Amino acid sequence: MATISLRKGNTRLPPEVNRVLYVRNLPFNISSEEMYDIFGKYGAIRQIRVGTSKETRGTAFVVYEDIYDAKTAVDHLSGFNVANRYLIVLYYQQAKMSKKVDQKKKEDELARMQEKYGISKDK
Repeated sequence: MATISLRKGNTRLPPEVNRVLYVRNLPFNISSEEMYDIFGKYGAIRQIRVGTSKETRGTAFVVYEDIYDAKTAVDHLSGFNVANRYLIVLYYQQAKMSKKVDQKKKEDELARMQEKYGISKDK
């Protein structure tokens, strides 16, 4: 198996590689059991979180027990076809995710201030 050869060699992984994967472009009706079937082939999984709200539908977080299993999953499942949708499998990067959250907070604050002071966006 490919993961065994990775572990035996003194392989240095890139810095962005970690155990947490961010998966996009999932079918909206995919179940956690189907996710475990797809991602479980590449190693032991600690946790899977499938997005259910309007903003997070079609996304999921997959946490592996071992970093090499996560790397193998990314290598094999990026572009994998599930229900006529091609998966986008990325390593989770906290810095990028927090920037998106900060941007949303700033937009919400701006909207509140515009409403408070009667400023319309249409000007």
